[in-house]
Amino acid sequence: MNRINQKLQEDKKLLSIYFTAGYPHINDTVSIIEDLEKNGVDMIEIGLPFSDPLADGPTIQVSSTQALKNGMTTDVLFDQLKDIRKSVNIPLIIMGYFNPMFQYGVETFCQKCQEIGIDGLIIPDLPVDVYHEEYQAIFEKYGLINVFLITPQTSDERIRYIDSISNGFIYMVSSASTTGAQSGFGDEQTQYFERIAKMNLKNPQIIGFGISNNQTFTQATQYAKGAIIGSAFVKHVTNNGIKNIKNFVDTILN
Repeated sequence: MNRINQKLQEDKKLLSIYFTAGYPHINDTVSIIEDLEKNGVDMIEIGLPFSDPLADGPTIQVSSTQALKNGMTTDVLFDQLKDIRKSVNIPLIIMGYFNPMFQYGVETFCQKCQEIGIDGLIIPDLPVDVYHEEYQAIFEKYGLINVFLITPQTSDERIRYIDSISNGFIYMVSSASTTGAQSGFGDEQTQYFERIAKMNLKNPQIIGFGISNNQTFTQATQYAKGAIIGSAFVKHVTNNGIKNIKNFVDTILN
């Protein structure tokens, strides 16, 4: 069974952390992953930096730009992760835009992911129908779960279609804006969380965008299986380096 599915079966609310590979320094990738697991994180999204990150807020955009300047590429990331399964057991997901994967060769990319122990992909700009018609068979051949995003604007019909071809979790974007931290969720977002919860989808949902502290993590996980933190963690690493990861995770979970 895929590690993502195993993790989703655990009787707890899940914390997933996103970070940009190659940031703040080119060789920080593996130590960040190991530290996050050691300090109680359930899943990790490894951001593959891209020059035009449309869905990302300013914090992650800056980290992507710096990672590219540091020399991060798809090949460098795969090389860094080649022995990751000797030290890390939790699910690892690569999050990135479709263009670098397409340039690399979709099947070659998926094959490489399987070789090094990647469990899934999140590709915000790959339309669900294109995936379904052209790439689903390749992803499944290499045991990869593709995670789709839904937003408050996604129709019920579209959500049910996404649910029908998904086999992991659905990434529930908390608002229609780009990524970034916020202090709490308003009535509109809460109503959206409740609406999705009442749809009784077969795939659990994990909420992302705007989760930055214990309050927003707790609020989000009232309605979903887990929550994803990206910008707040990237900001923490920017300000504190990679030595104080435990402090960050503790403030979310405790």
